[in-house]
Amino acid sequence: MGCFFIDVNNSKEIFDLVVIGGGAAGFFGAIQAAEMKAGLKIIILEKSGKLLSKVKVSGGGRCNVTHHCYNPFELARHYPRGERKLKEVFKVFQAKDMVQWLESKGVDLKTEADGRMFPVTDDSQTIIDCFLRVALDHKIKIELSTQVTSIEKESEKFFLRCGNGMDIKGKKILIAAGGNPNVQFYSPFSALGHSVTVPIPSLFTFNDPSKQFADLMGVAVKDAQVKIAATKFNQRGPVLITHWGLSGPAVIKLSAWAAVQLHAMNYQFTVLINWIPPLTEEQVKKQLVALKILKPKQRILGNPINGLPTRLWDRLCFLSEITEEKIWGELPQRNINKLIEFLIRSPFNIKGKTTFKEEFVTCGGVEVSELNIETMESKVIPGVYFAGEVLNIDGETGGFNFQAAWSTAYLAAKAIGNALAVPNPL
Repeated sequence: MGCFFIDVNNSKEIFDLVVIGGGAAGFFGAIQAAEMKAGLKIIILEKSGKLLSKVKVSGGGRCNVTHHCYNPFELARHYPRGERKLKEVFKVFQAKDMVQWLESKGVDLKTEADGRMFPVTDDSQTIIDCFLRVALDHKIKIELSTQVTSIEKESEKFFLRCGNGMDIKGKKILIAAGGNPNVQFYSPFSALGHSVTVPIPSLFTFNDPSKQFADLMGVAVKDAQVKIAATKFNQRGPVLITHWGLSGPAVIKLSAWAAVQLHAMNYQFTVLINWIPPLTEEQVKKQLVALKILKPKQRILGNPINGLPTRLWDRLCFLSEITEEKIWGELPQRNINKLIEFLIRSPFNIKGKTTFKEEFVTCGGVEVSELNIETMESKVIPGVYFAGEVLNIDGETGGFNFQAAWSTAYLAAKAIGNALAVPNPL
């Protein structure tokens, strides 16, 4: 494919656009700017030795590019932080637009039953190769292992100092550095005058140190309701029992929406699970009483109700002190009451979290209120633009965080292209 990495140290070159971050938002922003204004001199600065690393690991190495939700308002509802602002962003560039752009580059996507969208190759390298190829076509330059330590503006130019001793000059800056759990990571941006909300984790699973269900690891319930006790936070969907606690889409989504509160609780809280929603306590009671009449001779263990996995049903019965030989006709009311409680309010005392696969996402970052949402340009220091997870925007799992990266990068690139009416001569 060719090499487009260069040594710009001590160079007198002034770039039209300097992109901080070689991830999803940075690459897409650089590419879009190049496509909107031909001839721009663009450079991407990546602090690590790898490009598009989160794209590589997303979706188990398949890259969950976006979500099949083509209504901007519905799409925005999947973001615990940033929903209101993203409604405006998605009016301009949303999931359908990203799908069409990739198709124009020869990359087709497919939609899975849960709405997640992947390349038909089921290989994240397909997306990476596409971005690298287009960047090469536009002669976008790249520097790896180049972390920006300070940004200064003098007249109409920006001076970027890097930890490796490199100095870069540019007319416009796109900050797409991604999220980071260390608040010091954001210091060059806060030094510009921007407010930074302390980053904390989002999208994680719950650890249950008692491991009372650990031997049921792998058991999944397609439709359960997960609630954090004494709060308003709850989610409904698939739940997976793991050897460390609880996972699955309902748990992961709940971790996103309750990220701030769970951090404040030091990740020690009680989760209540209704294994058979939407049934209420009274409805479950009627169902169990009916079984005493309709199936009085049937053994209770081994005959789950409402399609529950047998192993889970037997465990709930055991916790309700229902012995192996017990039949419905002989079940005392005391045991029925206990079984109802475990069916609709199984308690899990959570202590700690585990990162969901390798998809670490931060809640926190640069405040969106300090940007012009139509252009992603800083209100504090004109000429600086932001995109992606460096912002205090984050979504549920399922391709939503990538879509926020694509969309904010697109708006920034469009504004940068318009601002740079005449590119530097070669």
